[in-house]
This record gives sequence, structure tokens and C-alpha cells, in this order.
Amino acid sequence: MTFHDVRFPTSLSFGALGGPERRTEIATLANGFEERNTPWAHARRRYDAGMGLRSLDDVALLIAFFEARKGQLIGFRWKDWADFQSCAPSKAIDAGDQLIAVGDEQTTQFQLIKTYRSGDVEYARPIVKPVAGSVFVSVGGVPVRDGGDYTLDTKTGILTFATAPDLGAEVRAGFEFDVPVRFDTDAIMTSISNFQAGEVPDVPVLEIRL
Repeated sequence: MTFHDVRFPTSLSFGALGGPERRTEIATLANGFEERNTPWAHARRRYDAGMGLRSLDDVALLIAFFEARKGQLIGFRWKDWADFQSCAPSKAIDAGDQLIAVGDEQTTQFQLIKTYRSGDVEYARPIVKPVAGSVFVSVGGVPVRDGGDYTLDTKTGILTFATAPDLGAEVRAGFEFDVPVRFDTDAIMTSISNFQAGEVPDVPVLEIRL
């Protein structure tokens, strides 16, 4: 799958409408009860970066980005302003934010994840597009060093340790992350309101699986 490791301009994505989408298949039985199942293990996020009245420079920036991605053909990074870090929005990122794994003295590679909790229920979301320079990692409560103790592939979200973490040692991480997406249209419709401003009502964006 073709993907450009570049982020959609955050000045344009701020204020976009969107969020997670699930797929649930529902069968209503003769007795009125339901059977519900889902073919998706993970949610898929949708956004609309449509712009109201904006400067012509903003419109030009959007069109240039769209053309460089060749419409729906090439994926890119997207900052979800409602969910882009490993901790609560009001807190600062910390190396202990998310439990990634527990050491077994053998495994050296771990996928970054973010766990969502509600009551006793948890959902672990793989994080495949961490933001370079934003990741902090600890093992057994002790901070470790990128480039020495471990390396991070920002294109996959995989941590690779030089030495396997000790048995029972918690591997934790804090980070910012982007969502891998593509445009969900091959057409951008613009309207120029005056000599200084224009509008782009609909710019649908869809998360992709990598």
C-alpha cells in the first residue's frame, strides 16, 4: 500500500469533525432478541476536513496536499485533535502512561499500543504512527534511552530493544501519535467567495489499515 510519511497540515485539520466508527452486524430473531457480532477487531476513524470561509492560501495548501497524494491513491498522517496522545488531554506525556508489555527475557520487539478503559472493559489499540521525538519509554519503572537501549520505528510503531527486558518487567511508554488515513474522495470542490477567501465544504478522510 502506498503511503507518504507526511502529516496533513494541522492548521487545516484543527476543528475537523470525526472520530471512531465500528461495524456491528445485527440479526433480529423471531422472538425479538438480537444477535450482534462484528467483523472488525479495531475501529476505523472517519473525518471531514471541510473548511468554511478560509484564506485563499489555506485553500491552495489543501489542493496542493490533495494533488500530491493523487486523491485517494496515497495515504498520509492525520492528527486527531481529540485523541493524539497516550495520556489524558489535560496531562503531560510520561514514560509510564501505557503498559505495552511485560518482559519474558526473550522478546525484544513490542508494538506500541494505547489502552482505552471503561469500567472493567479494556480495548488495546495498536499505534502504528507515533510522532518522532515524542516517545518516552521505561522498563521496570526506569527510563531507557532511544538509540541506545532501544530503537523506535516511527513508520510501524515497533520498539526494538537491544536486550530483552527482564522477566516480569513492565515495558511502558508515553507518546504522541497520528492516524494513517487517505482521502475518501477523488474530487475537491472549491468555491471562491471573494478575492481573499474561499470555501471547501467537504473533504472526507478515512483511516486505513497498514
